[in-house]
Amino acid sequence: MTGTLDIAIQKVQNSRINQVDFDNIPFGKVYSDHMFIADYVDGQWGGLRIVPFEHLKLSPANAALHYGQSIFEGMKAHKGDDGSALIFRPEKNAQRFNRSAIRMCMPELPEEIFIGGLDELVRLDRSWIPDKEGNSLYLRPFMFAADEYIGVRPSLTYKFMIFTCPVGGYYSKPVRVKIETKFVRAAEGGTGAAKTAGNYAASLYPAQLAGKEGYDQLIWTDSKTHTLIEEAGTMNIMLVIDGKLITPPTSGTILEGVTRDSILALANDWGMEVEVRKVTVTEIIDAIKTGSLEEAFGAGTAATVAHIAAIGYEGIDYELPPVETREFSNKALLEMEAIKRGKKEDRFGWIHKI
Repeated sequence: MTGTLDIAIQKVQNSRINQVDFDNIPFGKVYSDHMFIADYVDGQWGGLRIVPFEHLKLSPANAALHYGQSIFEGMKAHKGDDGSALIFRPEKNAQRFNRSAIRMCMPELPEEIFIGGLDELVRLDRSWIPDKEGNSLYLRPFMFAADEYIGVRPSLTYKFMIFTCPVGGYYSKPVRVKIETKFVRAAEGGTGAAKTAGNYAASLYPAQLAGKEGYDQLIWTDSKTHTLIEEAGTMNIMLVIDGKLITPPTSGTILEGVTRDSILALANDWGMEVEVRKVTVTEIIDAIKTGSLEEAFGAGTAATVAHIAAIGYEGIDYELPPVETREFSNKALLEMEAIKRGKKEDRFGWIHKI
């Protein structure tokens, strides 16, 4: 029993933590000792438990493998000066998780299970939170269809799980991006606003092609005209043009980023002019040519702020101003990281402390 939730806990006999080189952690390849599981059966969630991290045993007829009912979230935990675990706005992730579930015809998960399971798992594996600056404990909640059935219909059973992994930085340097005008990530009426596995699968091939051309990420455009900026593969796009912070509005094709929302809140708090509106490719290229585009960056959990060094469009690479000259994005990055790590006052009430 833990808190108000009945969570059975089975601890590992021998932790693997001493096998980890915390000074050299590859992103997403080292996993902590335990994982949280909940089952959806007969219309309700139950079977809440924490068990040693291990491989899953699935039927070849598992519905998620065939029809893609799978959603996930991503968060990070940092270690506070008092040894506590600090998680950034997990309730926003829980809310987005349920919006994804609704779109994918999956059952909503009570927020108390999402947050409660996260709390107990992180509390148990708190020692896995890296001390090194720039590192963190990545948290991966996800849900997938559990039926052993290959008929085309929503599954009747589901598994919700959380595992964690210590990680280093996602990007080691500013990124080079290409504006994609052929392939499509999401279309109106589709699943673009859901954090579902299939969206990422659809992006892999065009991203691979761009990688062969020397780009780190794509900037996706609208599916009808390819003239409007949407988002990048792992982050929302934000621009500073003539001193204004500009970003496309979230929609049925753009994920509602928690980091994006937080950076907009900071900009408003600092009195910066903010415009959330449609942004054309032509506007960006013209702003680069005239020198009015001062900053361009991605906002997301993995990097918080990922500076964009260059934008490729129609065979031309447009180099952007040096990172050290970028006043707003550098300030926002330092502020966000300081709040996440408990180094600055949490005046927005963003930090969930364990």
